[in-house]
Amino acid sequence: MANVIEADHLGKHYRGTWALRDCTLAIPAGHVAALVGPNGAGKTTLLNLAVGLAEPSAGTVTVLGGRTAGSRAALGGIAFVAQDTPVYQNLSAKDLLHLTRNLNRHFDLGYARGRLGELGIPLKRKAGKLSGGQQAQLALTLALGRRPRLLVLDEPLANLDPVARHDFMATVMAAAAADGVSVLLSSHVLAELERVADYLILLSQGQVQLAGKAGDLLASHHMVGLEELALAYMRETLEVAR
Repeated sequence: MANVIEADHLGKHYRGTWALRDCTLAIPAGHVAALVGPNGAGKTTLLNLAVGLAEPSAGTVTVLGGRTAGSRAALGGIAFVAQDTPVYQNLSAKDLLHLTRNLNRHFDLGYARGRLGELGIPLKRKAGKLSGGQQAQLALTLALGRRPRLLVLDEPLANLDPVARHDFMATVMAAAAADGVSVLLSSHVLAELERVADYLILLSQGQVQLAGKAGDLLASHHMVGLEELALAYMRETLEVAR
């Protein structure tokens, strides 16, 4: 099975400070992978490099079985929902559907309209008038309408209430199960990740500290849950840093 993301000694620095360094990583297809770590660990930097929003300062990163991150071949198979699930506030849901269709070579408009209908999101209402949960679902629908092989989500749960978090993740899991979409999800909500993730990557101090299938990691570290494992490693790396 091909890897959806491969990084080889990947690094990125801003004004002389390394946000990510010597990152070597391979995430196999077919997983819901959780990317966790404290603030400033390099999570967003890694995601931006993987989707082509930033260029490496060192090393390489490829996606979808060896395609250069940010290349046309790569972009056609990746959908990205950034922090705060951004949508154009003054455009209606209907306008955003048509705009996304016109900006992408492949967009399943029927699927997207159907999803919004199932969620009860009015097509004529401006995005800025929707609730936070509805805006998140709208952004996710626009991403899934592109029928990606890899869905990348950067802190999409941060501003949602518990019910909206549950509904959002239910949609992600349904896409993973029904359509075979691989998912890479960054979040501070460890309890929510534990419910859905079967692969874990832990970043700290700009470096990968731990990566692998969740079940294997839990067994090898004699832990009962991903949240416990992640917190133990984060505490350990912070102590070493001191």
